Amino acid sequence: MPFQSFHFHPQVAAGVTAAGYSTPTPIQAQAIPPVMAGRDVMGLAQTGTGKTAAFALPILHRLMEGKRGHVRALIIAPTRELAEQIHGAISSLGEQTRLRSLTVYGGVNINPQIQKLKRGAEIVVACPGRLLDHIRQGTIDLSRLEVLVLDEADQMFDMGFFPDIRRILGHLPAKRQTLLFSATMPAEIRKLSSEVLRDPLTVQVDRVSPATTVSHALYPVAPHLKTDLLLQLLQHTDTGSVLVFTRTKHRAKRLGLQLEKAGYKAASLQGNLSQNRRQAALDGFRDGSFQILVATDIAARGIDVSQVSHVVNYDIPDTPETYIHRIGRTGRAARSGDAFTLVTGEDTAMVRAIEKVLGKAVERRKVAGFDYDQPAPPKQPQAPRAPRPQRQNAKAAPASKPGNGNSRPRRPTGQKRTGSVQAATR
Repeated sequence: MPFQSFHFHPQVAAGVTAAGYSTPTPIQAQAIPPVMAGRDVMGLAQTGTGKTAAFALPILHRLMEGKRGHVRALIIAPTRELAEQIHGAISSLGEQTRLRSLTVYGGVNINPQIQKLKRGAEIVVACPGRLLDHIRQGTIDLSRLEVLVLDEADQMFDMGFFPDIRRILGHLPAKRQTLLFSATMPAEIRKLSSEVLRDPLTVQVDRVSPATTVSHALYPVAPHLKTDLLLQLLQHTDTGSVLVFTRTKHRAKRLGLQLEKAGYKAASLQGNLSQNRRQAALDGFRDGSFQILVATDIAARGIDVSQVSHVVNYDIPDTPETYIHRIGRTGRAARSGDAFTLVTGEDTAMVRAIEKVLGKAVERRKVAGFDYDQPAPPKQPQAPRAPRPQRQNAKAAPASKPGNGNSRPRRPTGQKRTGSVQAATR
């Protein structure tokens, strides 16, 4: 089935040709026709299957008819990187349509976004937190919305965005087309789909099937030797671009610095970075300025780099599905790739679960010449605490009043902290 069989608007078809698309992927072949017909669709597909074009092309085709200058399509994504990736795909595929797309997410100044919204755009790609800010401030008009896309719904649930999603839904027209895409189908996603989709068509493509172009290997090691083993592994392996996954953002930052200190062109991608630094890390990894990118699963959503030669799981993922998503970032575009996982004695159960999904046992390897018997470094002794002053039997002094420098003012009962949690989730 060629792309011509979809009969896109000529200006959309020109974007498809310019992008070099010839044959649609399975998710595109199954999802595009019902989306173009106006059906609500639930798509189950993993990273790298071409699902962005599966909803972007029908949206561009639809918006070629009708008035312009107001928001007609809203795409909600969990991370800034994924929002930018979707926006980039829409801008590229719709280059000749003159339809305008913009991104809305936190971590950057809101005022430029407000100015762009004032100038008018037909497509908005947004992260939930900052979108709610615009809704509260009245700087975005969604009253004439025609299409809503919830992308990476399972990841939005994992990041705690579902309450925000439900608040956003309350501001959207009831009469609309809704598309929901998710890599997995936990009970929470099934419940959300029943709330937001009307008579949906479900399209499922290789939900947990690993790429056949990727080879897998496990490297058993003690927890305290992981970094040393990774350095030895990199020295003994012919690598191109390497994507390393850690469980926490603090470990991603520390490991990135350790690799840089060891002489590698490395960067980390994690939630504590400003948007400019996150984008610089991504751009540098794409253009080869950084050979190694260390990232968490959340930060890595939206990484679309076809030349990744190796994925290294510094920390084993929490689920087999996450393992499939991680390794799906190598072995793309008919290239072969390698997935290395450092495992400790605590990872046995997850290794079995991953092997069950792969349908085979994964080879255990050792790095020649590495000393696996190095003892763990001794724990640093804690400084002894100063002895507490003895209580006196004298009459207690009156409590200090707030604001006199001797105590912190107490927060009124029921008042919540603000700022840090909201900022972290946007």
